[in-house]
Amino acid sequence: MPFEPICPRMQRKTISVTGMSCNGCEQTVGNALKTIDGVTRVDADHEGDTVEIVVEETVTDDDLHAAIEQAGYDVAA
Repeated sequence: MPFEPICPRMQRKTISVTGMSCNGCEQTVGNALKTIDGVTRVDADHEGDTVEIVVEETVTDDDLHAAIEQAGYDVAA
């Protein structure tokens, strides 16, 4: 279920992720993203190949993509 940012300094982003095939994959991606300062909420969906994230505006897409890739998954273009 989509969620809205908590305050104006927050942004909601959706990233397409390939390689997730189970709930464990969702948890791995979520845990990797939660290590980034400024990530406040993560909802990974392996069936939809997406991750919805609420982040502070200072968090870059490059930061998010790097965390996903370091966890062993690919960010779809």
